[in-house]
Amino acid sequence: MLSSSFLLGVIALYFVLLYVVSHFTSKQATNETFFLADKQSSWVMVAIGMIGATLSGVTFISIPGVVGDGGVNQSFSYMQMVFGYMVGYFIIATVLMPIYYKYNLTTIYTYLEKRFGKVSRKTGSGFFMLSRIIGAALRLYLVAIVFQTIIGSKAGIPFWLIVALTIALIWVYTFRGGIKTIVWTDTLQTACMVIAVVVSIWVLSSELNISIFEIPTIIKENNLSQWFYFENGWSDPNNFYKQFISGALMALVMTGLDQDMMQKNLTCRSLKEAQMNMGLFSFILIFANILFLSLGAMLYIYANSKGIEIPEKTDQLYPILAIEHLGPVVAVTFVLGMIAAAYSSADSALTALTTAFCVDFLNFESTEIEEEEKKRKRIMVHVGFSLILFCVILAFNSLNNKAVITGLFTAAGYTYGPILGLFTFGILHKVNIRDHLVWVVCLLCPILSYAINLNSAEWLGGLEFGFLILAVNGLLTYLGLWIISIRNSFNEA
Repeated sequence: MLSSSFLLGVIALYFVLLYVVSHFTSKQATNETFFLADKQSSWVMVAIGMIGATLSGVTFISIPGVVGDGGVNQSFSYMQMVFGYMVGYFIIATVLMPIYYKYNLTTIYTYLEKRFGKVSRKTGSGFFMLSRIIGAALRLYLVAIVFQTIIGSKAGIPFWLIVALTIALIWVYTFRGGIKTIVWTDTLQTACMVIAVVVSIWVLSSELNISIFEIPTIIKENNLSQWFYFENGWSDPNNFYKQFISGALMALVMTGLDQDMMQKNLTCRSLKEAQMNMGLFSFILIFANILFLSLGAMLYIYANSKGIEIPEKTDQLYPILAIEHLGPVVAVTFVLGMIAAAYSSADSALTALTTAFCVDFLNFESTEIEEEEKKRKRIMVHVGFSLILFCVILAFNSLNNKAVITGLFTAAGYTYGPILGLFTFGILHKVNIRDHLVWVVCLLCPILSYAINLNSAEWLGGLEFGFLILAVNGLLTYLGLWIISIRNSFNEA
């Protein structure tokens, strides 16, 4: 078991490295640097960094844990969703990116104002910010709990101070360089995650006395290798069509309609490079997920071979084995990988939240505001969102109820439905809508979607939507926008 002081030293060294990266990437940084990295990012770097942002801390721990579980995403069925992602990424590259580059956008929700009006823009941006605040706070909450367990409780450091330090570390290396720094730090964090998984697999294969090349065979022999599930119809949570369609929709909204993910793409020099970035990112993501799932299978095989009890909550399997059973090298790389996974999502979220509020609500596109005034306000907004994250994390901790926290995280997912409906309607139709009523439609549709999802099994003969509730939410928003549309009025945006 590694000492707390040793782990603290490793973590400190990691953040020193992040700060060094920030120091060099934020030299002579302007507001344009913070928001769009002066549109000079390497598309290869962006693609690699996006892997880390996509594979969040929740994914880093949870995906390996579900491989041997009997529920959703068992065995390699998660790949069905990953293949669905590819469809979503293709739509992003061929439909959404040309629009974003055509209008030279800083935030993607500016398109909604050009298409419908200011209320639509603020509504889309507001829903994004709500979702990102809850999502980023949850991921940082999980990291803070780990810090508290391995360091804080033994050193007598209170939880609130752990949280404050967790957020302050992000603020320090992002407040100057913004997205330009994030592109580089995300690449570093992706490397840490991949190294953690590769080292874990290597040690597991050594413990099981097999070579790396024998891993596919042993996974198959343990009945953990099934990828596709066609047999049990739509009631099966692993049904191929349900998973594939859900994956396509999730990629479309949580990447293509998400300021956090798209802001990185908008830093590329041209549309062509941004599209190349999306292609490389998609290709790497397939292999990254196969790597994670292989790790999950190996963890179950190892635990069973050593008589180690599988924890009731399977997302604890990887942390328990890495820290308590697989030696110091795996423990260190696991801690670094977990921190990298959480921070690669949270740091870019903080930057995207600052960007969205400054551009969509404070009108930073106006030439009437001096650059120094913009910089002052931007730093204040960055501090403000840091404080909001701090308060939300402490609220999660005071609730001390995992069911409530999971419910809040799930509810945050409903905010993507209105964004999906707004963009779909705007792209497919040229008619105008009553912009002042958009917020009403976008507020009601998630509530209706939640009610439908809660009662779908009873109302629809056992059908459970799962991730497909996103499609229902988007469709309701689309229909609501059609109801408030102005039939004889057209917009050429």
